[in-house]
Amino acid sequence: MLIFLVTAFIFMRSILVPPDFGKYGHYRASAIDEIISQEIKYAGHTVCYDCHDDIVDLKKTGYHKNVACEVCHGPAALHTDDPGELKLQAPRERGYCPLCHEYISSRPTGFPQIVSASHNPMKPCISCHEPHDPKPPQTPKECDACHAEISRTKSLSHHVYVDCIECHQTPNEHKIKPREYLPSKPTTREFCGNCHSKDSTTPEEIPKIDINSHGERYMCWQCHYPHLPEAQ
Repeated sequence: MLIFLVTAFIFMRSILVPPDFGKYGHYRASAIDEIISQEIKYAGHTVCYDCHDDIVDLKKTGYHKNVACEVCHGPAALHTDDPGELKLQAPRERGYCPLCHEYISSRPTGFPQIVSASHNPMKPCISCHEPHDPKPPQTPKECDACHAEISRTKSLSHHVYVDCIECHQTPNEHKIKPREYLPSKPTTREFCGNCHSKDSTTPEEIPKIDINSHGERYMCWQCHYPHLPEAQ
C-alpha cells in the first residue's frame, strides 16, 4: 500500500509540477525568461523629468507629488522613444478623478472627496482644478475645514441646507482653541421638534411626528444620526 502511494505521488508530481521548478528557488526557472520577454510598457516617472521640467516643478510641491505620471497618462515607454509619434492621453472626462476622489466613508478622514452627482455636475474636474497641483479653487471655510468627514456625510443628507450653528452654539474661541471651547449640542427632544413636531410651522415636506408619543422617552439621536437622519 505504501509503495502504491509513493508511486502515485511521484507520478502526480511529474504531471503537475513543471520540470524546471526549484532550479533557482521556489519558482519555475523559465518564468524569468518569460518575464524578460514581456514588452516594456512603462517608462517610470523620472524619464518624464527630462522634457517636462515646468510640470515637474509645479507637481513636486502639489498634492499629487507622489502620484506617478503614468497613473493618469498611461504607459509611456513608446512615447519616450518617439514623443512625436505617440501622444499620451490626458484624462479630461469627469469620471476619471472620482476613481480616487468620490466620497467613500471608509477613505481616510481629510482625504479630498466629493459627491460627483452634486459637485458641479457635468463639469469636467480640470475646468476648476489644475491636475498637477489640484488645490481647491476655494479654501474650505467655517466648520468644513476641520470637520471634513461630517461635512461630506451631511452633503448626502436631508440636513444638507441646515447650517451647523442651527444645532450647535459655537463660541468664537472655538476657532482658536477648539478643544477648550466646545460647541454645544442639543439636549432635549423638543429641539428637534422645532422642525419635526406636527405642531411646527415648517414646510409640509419636512417629516413630522407627534413628539409626545414618537420614541417616548428616547432622545431623537438615539435612533437618528443627526448629520444623516434617515428614518430607521
